[in-house]
Order: sequence, then C-alpha cells, then structure tokens
Amino acid sequence: MSRRCFLLAGTALLICFLTPLRSQSAPAWKDPSPHTIRLISVDDNVPLEVLDWGGSGRAVVLLAGGGDTAHVFDDFAPKLIIHNHVYGITRRGFGASGYKEGADVGERLGKDVLAVLDALKLDKPILAGHSIAGAELSWMASTHPTQIAGLVYLEAGYSYAFDNGKGAATAEMMNLAAPQPPPPDTADLVNFSALQKYDKRVNGFQFPEAELREERQAKPDGSVGDWRNPPGGAMLMKLVTGGLKYTKIPVSSLFIFANPHGLGTWVDSSPDASVRSSAKAYTDALAILTEKQEKAVEQGLPTARFITLHGANHFVFLSNETDVLRYMSAFLAELH
Repeated sequence: MSRRCFLLAGTALLICFLTPLRSQSAPAWKDPSPHTIRLISVDDNVPLEVLDWGGSGRAVVLLAGGGDTAHVFDDFAPKLIIHNHVYGITRRGFGASGYKEGADVGERLGKDVLAVLDALKLDKPILAGHSIAGAELSWMASTHPTQIAGLVYLEAGYSYAFDNGKGAATAEMMNLAAPQPPPPDTADLVNFSALQKYDKRVNGFQFPEAELREERQAKPDGSVGDWRNPPGGAMLMKLVTGGLKYTKIPVSSLFIFANPHGLGTWVDSSPDASVRSSAKAYTDALAILTEKQEKAVEQGLPTARFITLHGANHFVFLSNETDVLRYMSAFLAELH
C-alpha cells in the first residue's frame, strides 16, 4: 500500500518502512495551502490542530478519515470558500494534535469536535466528514442536533455511522483483502513532490504535500523517510470494532458513496492478469456489501440525500473532486 489509511471501514492500518537515503540539508518547506493554523485545547488540555481557510457564509467544518489529518483537505477546502467559511480539524492522536486516550472513543471524539465548535463560536455549522469521521458526524447528530445545520458523509456512511442491523457489518468488510499497488521505489522517494507523482500515477489523483509530510518523516536532504507512528491508530480500531451504534440521524444529511470502488489506475495498467483478476474479485465483493449498506441507510433515513459515484476511489473528494463539489454546493445552498 502506498500510504497509511484506514480502508473503507477503517479496518487496516498499513505501515511501510524504507531504507535510509542520502543525508544532506534541504531548504525548509512551506505549506502553500491558504490556511491559518491554531491549536484549540479540549479535554484536559489536549490540543487539536484546527485549519482555517477563511471564506464567507455559514461555516463548513471538515473532518478527515482514519489515519489522515485536516491537511488532506488542503487542495479541496479552498474551492468551498466562495460561499462558506471553511475549517478543518485534525483529531487527537494524529498530526499536530495532542493525544490522551478516552474511555469511550466514540463519545470522546465527538466531544472533541463539539469543543472545537464551541471554541470557534460557530453558529449551526455544516460538518463534512470522510470515512471513519462518519462516526463523529453521527455522534453530533444524535446528541446535539440543534447545534448543526447539516451533515455531509463523504464515503462515511458505513456501519460506524449508521447501523440498524440491515446493512453491511464491519466484520464483513474486514474480511475483504484489497490487492495493493507496487510500493514507491527510490526515485519516488527522492522528495515529496516525487511521492505525489507516484500517487498520481497509481491512484489517478494525488494527496496534498502537507498531508504526505504529516504521514511520513522528511530526511535532512528533503527525501522521504519512514512512516510516522501516531498514537491514535489503536484508538480508531476500537471505534470501528466496538463503537457506538447510530440508528437515527435527525439532521439534514447528504451521503456520497463510491460504488463500485475504484482501486486506482495502477490496476488497469498492470501487466499481471492475476492482479486485475483479484482486483475485480475484490471490487465485486465490496460492491455487494456497499450496496447493502447504501440500501440500509436509504431506507432507514428517508429524508437524507444519496449520491453514488461509480468507480470513485474511497478518497472520493480527491478522485471525483468536481462531482463532490457540485453535489455538496447544491446541498449547502439549500441549508442557507
């Protein structure tokens, strides 16, 4: 796997280790994304990194998927600021945010989001979350529905966000093993720009450089080093396997699913027929489970909006940015 992520239901934290490259100093790197950064203390002075891209209108707060930080939205967020003031939160245990383990992970992470909203004094913001962030969205909807105007589930509507017993169980998704692309080679790790190009080559889209730097160490010469080992990984695994169950979401909601899922451009370009065959078997099995979950959510939440993007990656806001922006913008406009 090319990078750290919780696949779909947050089921697998994959870590790579690479041999050291040459060592010499490189110029300091500056994040080009137009945001300010502040730390907001929650829960006994645990600081959470909050990004502010500015903008005007109702606030939109972006929550990253498992293993990611708010910087994963560095390229996406600025495209929302015409009509909204956009923020992003890096959850505890990742990136620049602090960490302290809580007894009930689902409640603790939800309260972290609430504490940030209160500190920012946001009036009925819209929350948009990717992947495992669906649990935080549903916690907010279940416990503080009057404090938010709407929710956007970006490939985040799985069992950790909605589970009425009729959808796809977490265990079913955990049993699926996705084929992995070839890992980056030495040339792909010469610097973070090269790693972005590797991502573009295998995925068809690239991750913001700041996000890659949050996930992997930078060597003195500017080359890409080992994966970081954030303390929040085990916490998220607990959330996936034993978190709260949500059967109602009493807030205006938009669900965007990818189905069938795209695994990346590397699959079709692979010269190995067995790779293409295993990829198809995986996506076919995943499509059945995803459709099962989609139907459960749609039937259980008849007032919610549902969009299915065929062939989109799990990082749907990166692989299908134009589509996601269009559907989000229409949804957000109705909430103003």
